[in-house]
Amino acid sequence: MDKINHKIIIIAAPSGAGKTSITRYLLNKFPDQLAFSISAATRQPRGQEKDGKDYYFISPEEFRQKIKEDAFIEWEMVYEGKYYGTLKSEINKIWSAGKVPVLDIDIKGAINVQKQYPTESVSLFIEPPSVSELRKRLEFRGTETPESIEARINKATYELSFKDNFDHIILNDVLEKACIEAAEIVSGFLQ
Repeated sequence: MDKINHKIIIIAAPSGAGKTSITRYLLNKFPDQLAFSISAATRQPRGQEKDGKDYYFISPEEFRQKIKEDAFIEWEMVYEGKYYGTLKSEINKIWSAGKVPVLDIDIKGAINVQKQYPTESVSLFIEPPSVSELRKRLEFRGTETPESIEARINKATYELSFKDNFDHIILNDVLEKACIEAAEIVSGFLQ
């Protein structure tokens, strides 16, 4: 894959920290320059999620086949039996359209992409104000079982230990402020 003049914006955070809200803000602020990189996932759609818009929902078997075919820039088994990944074809499609892909991905995946594209990428870690606030946000969503909330909280605590691997850490205590800070970083990166 040709890396010349191809930029990537990586946004990662523990579940519930606000990365999706910040990603949407950036896509709305820079519509002519940015495009959302749709990840592949083996989980079921939640709420109003649509295949090919929010995620490419595929079976675990299909996902494992794509791993064998080296079809991913990064992939991760995020939870037992639940795979997520960024398809090379998705990144190439966005670059072909003359835009910069915005990856809203898992912490380990973000670190892997940074290693592959050290000078072409900028990475933002969205940090929640606290783990207790993160728990409140996950409970407020109403999409998780108590068991899945516990799993996400345990994972979030672990993921917070990787924040120093990112180019920028944005504390999301006030969403509007975090969005503005992210936009300033992205604007500078796009120059």
